[in-house]
Amino acid sequence: MRADLKVLMIEDNPDIVESVSLVLKLRWPEARLVGAAEGGQGLAMVRSESPDLIILDLGLPDMDGFKVLEEIRSFTDKPIIILTARTGEMDRLKGLEMGADDYITKPFSHTELLARMRAVLRRAERFRLNGEIKPFITPHLSIDFANRTVIRDGQPVRLTPTEYNLLSYLVMNEGVVLTHRALLEKVWGEQYVGATDYLKVYIQRLRNKLERDPYAPEMFLTERGIGYKFVRPS
Repeated sequence: MRADLKVLMIEDNPDIVESVSLVLKLRWPEARLVGAAEGGQGLAMVRSESPDLIILDLGLPDMDGFKVLEEIRSFTDKPIIILTARTGEMDRLKGLEMGADDYITKPFSHTELLARMRAVLRRAERFRLNGEIKPFITPHLSIDFANRTVIRDGQPVRLTPTEYNLLSYLVMNEGVVLTHRALLEKVWGEQYVGATDYLKVYIQRLRNKLERDPYAPEMFLTERGIGYKFVRPS
């Protein structure tokens, strides 16, 4: 993980921004926080500041936070943590489905937030391969592990770091049933081993982006009650 990190917090409550900034100064001085109080300003700062991590509130004064998330994901795969007062299960699943890497509800523990920030950034750096691994090539799907590029039916596919890490781990274990726990521990980290809903959402995201028919998957197969496996497409 880089020593100097820039974190953009899109949050209209100045007290929360100030408290997170203070905690970073005390416990993670290498991370610098910049703030945006509105969604439009936040979108502009994602482009101008090029942050390493984005913390996004859903209750913004000018735009719905989900719309901000959607627009950010249209041009960058930088890690995003939603930090919100919305505690509903449907909101959490919607945030993950739209591309958030994590979802934390208010009131929150600063210790937990820091741990989640570190975990998300570690995930973004995983599967940076030192040795040479041959590309995975089929007529339908190709993956260049050295360059972290994915091609589906001749067209490049944009994946978030977590999506790419999950895809890579499944493909590198082609034909092997990987348990929920093994996938969560390898891709998300030990503190996420019980978060099977995260895994379900991300498998569906891979199906939506890479399967011919996401609802009749050929590659990302469910082993009910156990986990998932990747099968080479015909």
